[in-house]
Amino acid sequence: MGGTSPLAWFKWQALFSDWQVFAVGFGETIIISALSLMLALAIGVLVGVLGVAQLAPARAVNRVYVEFLQNTPLVIQIFFLYHALPHIGIMLPVFAVGVLGIGCYTGAYMAEAVRAGIQAIPRGQLEAAYSQGFTFSGAMRHIILPQAKRVSFPPMTNQVVNLIKNTSVMAMVAGGDLMYHADSWASTTLHYAPAYVVTGLLYLSLCLPLATYARKLERDLEGGL
Repeated sequence: MGGTSPLAWFKWQALFSDWQVFAVGFGETIIISALSLMLALAIGVLVGVLGVAQLAPARAVNRVYVEFLQNTPLVIQIFFLYHALPHIGIMLPVFAVGVLGIGCYTGAYMAEAVRAGIQAIPRGQLEAAYSQGFTFSGAMRHIILPQAKRVSFPPMTNQVVNLIKNTSVMAMVAGGDLMYHADSWASTTLHYAPAYVVTGLLYLSLCLPLATYARKLERDLEGGL
């Protein structure tokens, strides 16, 4: 009564003595998140612009990509890349599977944020650009997207938070991320509670500052309207 049992102290001591296991996983999660984010941003801008293009086939590409990626579970997409691609002769390292799967999945949500940002810009801006001799791509690059980023940035920041949390699915294919290392350590030592408490805190240390920043951006945007 009123104290921590010796067994509980032993579990935490075991965890702290093996802190390198969690440090390695934490570092791997940061790397996967960073590379996935770069891919997601590239896809988001490209597919988002296609969503407001004048050509119907371009808009169709946007809708097919977004609807398919958003409406199928990420874990199924990861399993497909990991298990199905080898059957057609494509062998990807598990690290590449994580970056590609998470990046493409998040890119669909980034694309919607970019499309919404572009649509928030008055149509007259694009027409004025055409009157000055800009092509569609030139107008997007130099006039529309620089303005749209103010609207798109807050929801995109929220998607970065989701991206970091989604890296945990890599544990299901032995991806070497934080969750995989926590699962492996916990199943070996049977010290599940300390492992998942620390893992949750490490994810929180990455996600909470970004979520707070996203809320600040949203308040600033609402204040500027």
